[in-house]
Amino acid sequence: MKDHIHISPSSVTGYEPQRAAPDTPPGFDAAMAAEVAQLADIFHLLGDPSRLRLLLACLSRAWPATELATYCGLSPQAASHHLRLLKAARLVRAERDGRSIRYTAADDHVRHMLRDMIEHMAEERETP
Repeated sequence: MKDHIHISPSSVTGYEPQRAAPDTPPGFDAAMAAEVAQLADIFHLLGDPSRLRLLLACLSRAWPATELATYCGLSPQAASHHLRLLKAARLVRAERDGRSIRYTAADDHVRHMLRDMIEHMAEERETP
């Protein structure tokens, strides 16, 4: 893999990423084991329905934080916490728009990953 995912636990309150096990499997070098652990952290973040709703909403457009919280049925404080975690994982990005902050999906990789998973789920429902 070219790009390495880096999540800094010190920048996010309440989030501590998993560490690569010292007993790395024979087929994995230390770098690969670290990437697996980081990828598992991202999927763990996406396992929370509130965070997933926020991220899915951010796929199509940039949202002001308060409007996004309301749309997803979250308090502004809860949305802020979840968005901080998603931003630390580089799944969303924040852009200042005057006095407010707008959130959107970080890049096309995030959009494609989630859209591919949605299509995958639809295929499973169609297959007998």
